[in-house]
Amino acid sequence: MRYKVTHTTNYSYAEPVSQCLNTAYILPRNTLSQSCIHSELIINPVPVSTDERLDYFGNRCCYFTIEQGHSAMTVTSTNLVEVTPSNDWSGLDFGSTCAQVTDMLKTSSDPKILLAREFLLDSPTISRTEQLRDYAAPLFSSSRPFLSAVRDLNQQIHTDFTYDPHFSDVSTPLSEVFEHRKGVCQDFAHLAIGCLRSLGYPARYVSGYIETLPPPGQEKLVGTDATHAWFSVFSPSEGWFDLDPTNNTATNEQHIVTAWGRDYTDVAPLRGVIFGGGEQHTLDVSVDVRRV
Repeated sequence: MRYKVTHTTNYSYAEPVSQCLNTAYILPRNTLSQSCIHSELIINPVPVSTDERLDYFGNRCCYFTIEQGHSAMTVTSTNLVEVTPSNDWSGLDFGSTCAQVTDMLKTSSDPKILLAREFLLDSPTISRTEQLRDYAAPLFSSSRPFLSAVRDLNQQIHTDFTYDPHFSDVSTPLSEVFEHRKGVCQDFAHLAIGCLRSLGYPARYVSGYIETLPPPGQEKLVGTDATHAWFSVFSPSEGWFDLDPTNNTATNEQHIVTAWGRDYTDVAPLRGVIFGGGEQHTLDVSVDVRRV
């Protein structure tokens, strides 16, 4: 499936900004199942410097600096991406058991396994806790196929938690999400990652986009798609496997990967430092994912 993805971010400031320094993770990366054919990044006001490079995790990161005074900033990323299905539910009731995965993670010297183990550790917004471990542990009996247990964790989060865009923001602690049983895609991804790490399994955060389809007979509106987040879990024998607890599914050709890291803080779409701007600013984000 080939998509044109347009992601526009508009900032408006209460007072003039004299200078800003920013990082953007809004350029899709290449993966085994995804190829970014073309990318264009338009920034207004025009930066004095722009530098795209790969970060530690291999994500495409753009650094830019604006040194002229401005009261608004617009960043638009337009990308042509080809996606092929890579994950499905078939085969999850076979493969390595939870006990075998635990043993391989502890004893193997395979470079891929050693590299994945860095995703066992706590990260800025996700800590391993007994509460998260106890929530997920009943699913992960030692003799059970590992990915089957992960699938059921994905479903359990989808069932137990309510999607509520008004409850949380990027600063809401995971403990509050767990207590109130509500949040958004970012929270559910963090929750799954926290559960898996608390059990000793590597998991990472994936940011990207998801294509949404209009009701039958209606035309799709421009800008009604959204940034999205899900999680990826590592099995020594099967590799990385992506699941989406918000939609209770494995990722498919409608999921477009931008970046991955330990949690949201590694791959926030746009962040930076401004000089000036006052105490208040407004943010408007529009995402459009179109099949081409």
